[in-house]
Amino acid sequence: MEHEIDIAPGVRLWAEERGDPDAAALLLVMGANASGLAWPDSLVDALARHHRVVRCDHRDTGRSTWSFDDDPYALTDLAADAVGVLDVLGVERAHVVGMSVGGMLTQLLLLDHPDRTVTATFIGTTPMSGGPTDPPFDLDPDVLAMWATMNEPRDREAELDWRVEHWRLLNGGRLPFDPGEFRRMEERIMAHAGRHDSPNAHARAGQEGFDRGAELAAVTTPALVIDSPADPLAGTASARHLASLLGNARLVTVPGLGHALPEAVVPQLAEVILGHTTPDAAGTSDSA
Repeated sequence: MEHEIDIAPGVRLWAEERGDPDAAALLLVMGANASGLAWPDSLVDALARHHRVVRCDHRDTGRSTWSFDDDPYALTDLAADAVGVLDVLGVERAHVVGMSVGGMLTQLLLLDHPDRTVTATFIGTTPMSGGPTDPPFDLDPDVLAMWATMNEPRDREAELDWRVEHWRLLNGGRLPFDPGEFRRMEERIMAHAGRHDSPNAHARAGQEGFDRGAELAAVTTPALVIDSPADPLAGTASARHLASLLGNARLVTVPGLGHALPEAVVPQLAEVILGHTTPDAAGTSDSA
């Protein structure tokens, strides 16, 4: 079931639900500049066998309103958007799974809306206080070079090539990378959005409000931090640091995982997530 949700004056978000509407809700929060369709359908369907799964397009991605150029906002405003989606859909409490910046938004939900979260799961996420060492972080120079060209205008085919190469770098080099798989995903996202230009508003949005890492120690919501050891942005050191800051967290390693979600990792990832959100149904193994 698809929805168009008026989240703020002049801002409408696209959202989708899958699974039993009476099951425990699970909200998927994707990373910066990424449509909700970046969550693999196979993963959504696996989670939907146990949950009412909700995913959405952030502002300035996918089918949601692209408004940043006319009405700039801070990246932290996307956390309030997530709560607004739950409100409109009548979800009082949800399991929340955040990927990358979506995991930083999930940290804000734990701090500001603990009554709305049942559990939290983090994938490829750094803590709001920063990485395990002081900045600047030692990011992959090839990724940084890609980011330097993010805002450049490209035709549809060139944009597809850029996005696929970006995913190849983010994949991390340990799990197999199928460029056709990610090209099909991005073609679908372009068709979904009705446009091919780069979604880059979140790279330009204000970063203030993410300096609250010290508050995470008081969080009592059960948290799962997934260690993605091949992640060029938020690898093992970041995962361990985040888990150490959270008041009630455990760490699980998915071998070979980078900062992308290829089909090859979906069965393992679904098992790990469901082991946290529905341990009686999925088991409680700490490895995959």
